[in-house]
Amino acid sequence: MELRGQIEEIIYQNESNSYTIAVFSTEEEQEIVTVVGYLPFIAPGDSLKLQGKMVVHQEYGEQFKIDTFEKLMPQTAAALEKYLASGTIKGIGPATARKIIEKFGEETLTIFKFEPMRLAEIKGISKDKAYEIGEEFNEKWEVWQIVSFLEEFGIGANNSKKVYDALGVNAVEKIQENPYILVDIVYGVNFNNIDKIAMQIGIPMDSDYRIKSGIKYALLVASYNGHTCVLKQNLIDFVKNILEVDEDRIEDNLINLNVTSEIHITVENHNEYVFLEALYKAEKYIAERLLTLRDCDNVKYIKNFDNEIKKHEEKIDIELSEKQFDAVRQINENNVCIITGGPGTGKTTIIKCVLEIYKSHKKKVVLCAPTGRAAKRMSETTGEDAKTIHRLLEIGKFEEDKLGSIDTEVAPVDADVLVVDEMSMVDVFLMNYLVKALFLGTKVIFVGDPNQLPSVGPGSILKDLIDSGEFATVHLDKIFRQAAKSKIIVNAHNVNNGVNFIGKKDYGDDSENDFFYINESNQDKMLYQVLSLSKERLKNYGDYEFFKNIQVLTPTKKGKMGTKELNKSLQAELNPKVDEILEKTYGDIIFREGDRVMQIKNNYDIYWEKGSRNDLRTYESGTGVFNGEIGRIIKISNEERQIQVEFDDGKVTWYAFSELDQLEHAYAITIHKAQGSEFDVVILVVPQSSNMLLTRNLLYTGITRAKKLLIVIGNKNLIEFMVNNCDTKKRNTGLRIKFESID
Repeated sequence: MELRGQIEEIIYQNESNSYTIAVFSTEEEQEIVTVVGYLPFIAPGDSLKLQGKMVVHQEYGEQFKIDTFEKLMPQTAAALEKYLASGTIKGIGPATARKIIEKFGEETLTIFKFEPMRLAEIKGISKDKAYEIGEEFNEKWEVWQIVSFLEEFGIGANNSKKVYDALGVNAVEKIQENPYILVDIVYGVNFNNIDKIAMQIGIPMDSDYRIKSGIKYALLVASYNGHTCVLKQNLIDFVKNILEVDEDRIEDNLINLNVTSEIHITVENHNEYVFLEALYKAEKYIAERLLTLRDCDNVKYIKNFDNEIKKHEEKIDIELSEKQFDAVRQINENNVCIITGGPGTGKTTIIKCVLEIYKSHKKKVVLCAPTGRAAKRMSETTGEDAKTIHRLLEIGKFEEDKLGSIDTEVAPVDADVLVVDEMSMVDVFLMNYLVKALFLGTKVIFVGDPNQLPSVGPGSILKDLIDSGEFATVHLDKIFRQAAKSKIIVNAHNVNNGVNFIGKKDYGDDSENDFFYINESNQDKMLYQVLSLSKERLKNYGDYEFFKNIQVLTPTKKGKMGTKELNKSLQAELNPKVDEILEKTYGDIIFREGDRVMQIKNNYDIYWEKGSRNDLRTYESGTGVFNGEIGRIIKISNEERQIQVEFDDGKVTWYAFSELDQLEHAYAITIHKAQGSEFDVVILVVPQSSNMLLTRNLLYTGITRAKKLLIVIGNKNLIEFMVNNCDTKKRNTGLRIKFESID
């Protein structure tokens, strides 16, 4: 749809990205419409042409969702008077606006643009004031041109204000002089696209602008792969390849970037490493802050602690092993402590014991984890509330799309003891925010398994903390008797130790039948196994039902055994097309009522409800659904053009048809997406795929997602390769060495 009209009122506008909710008066129908979207540099009274669609918001009703917009010159004297009367131009209010229109009428726009000094003909406007008004009027129109100008570079309205804030009123001229500055301002911008435009407007191939931008782009690419730094020579080779410039020119620009603190170059073991400045500063701050926390007074120390442990062992009916006992004691004796170990080694028992002891001494213990599903699992296993780190620090809407946003303000953590679970998933930026929020004297307990997959973002925090040797660390390696009955847990440890589980019989007579292996390499037969297990066989085996407690995992998105094709096959088998079930096609995906779906990006604004409005004791409402949350489609409404989804934690939310890029099917998900989650039953498919995916820690992570039953389907030789492939891609990071340099 296209709407023309004027902004009557701005209800809400996000300062950082100009996401706006406004009242819009249409030109032809004279209707009042609520419009939502990115509207930088827009004020009440502005005339706009909007492109978009009508959607229905569950809480706020019908709205026009803006895809693109164009700012128009006011076409009539009345429209121009409304624009001037809005207060957009300093020194002009409603009364002065009326006088200007009465004096100049239809010529008003021409007066402002070309003869602003004539405004002094209006009583109350001096010559100086007339000049200032004309300057401001024309500046505002020039500023808006940034929006259409940036579209050439593939940069949307949501980032236009960010560019303007960084470059000011001469943004267009600055970009024309050096288009590469956009790489620094807008995270994820297409470097090749900007490079192509720069070449077209005559920027030389060996321009310093181009080479510096190429260096920073290369470091960004490295960060996408988890690295916080790159070997200098590898960086030079990469930049030389993509820019086709001399190595000496790259060396010169590396020196210049280092001098201007845009990058940081360090030497370690006779090798030079290069960091983006933001990543270097984040690691440095983490190291400094953790050492300060470690070395400050232990103000939460509890006397006669061994007796306290024994007393609470009896109270919560547990018996700690020697290592568990030592772990709890280390927590009392140190401000910073790390607890690591695989499944069944008793990490949760330690957390429970710590909770009981410190709570009995009126200390506040706070639990958190990197993701919503991990926090939920932490709550379930401890019986205490756990939050995501984002929620705890109240950094919900920090600029996730901006590498280097390390200075965002965070809420201080009000806790005597903070327990952070699933530390292997925490990247350098999240860790930077977390340590910034801690008061000196707060005890911090990092809990995690370094053998699982590393964080999606850059850094290798848990591993670097352990390898530094700077903090009290307890490695739990004993599998408890009850856990040792589980073939899932025993085989997880076997894999982690490089022992092949296939064909092993030494589980003991009282082992649980919770682990099965199907040796299959033919992908058609593998698919048959997945479909038959999902539909009927497991229901007969243990009354397991797919939509209640079964999850298919795979290492890859591609191929017949990748998530894309598996989801199509599983949907056809478990939720086939029938006339009475509604569906909605979005791109090449068919969403159907009853489908299992996953949220694939953080949405901090989306509204949800939980429970019944008729029972205020259980009813909740709020905003925010986050990457990795899984649910089911319970209703599709073609009339309201939206899909209703109920998530596993009971939240119910509504997606406009235009917002379905936030969802994908979740009958099958990747092992990476499953990290931090547990499922009653896991069907783990291991097809032939890229060797970089077929690693020991990926297989280990997949196995440890299952709580009650695990079925592994794959070729014997392929799984043996994964067990032996412990050469996980090493991440280049600088955190460990920073601890040494500070000491």
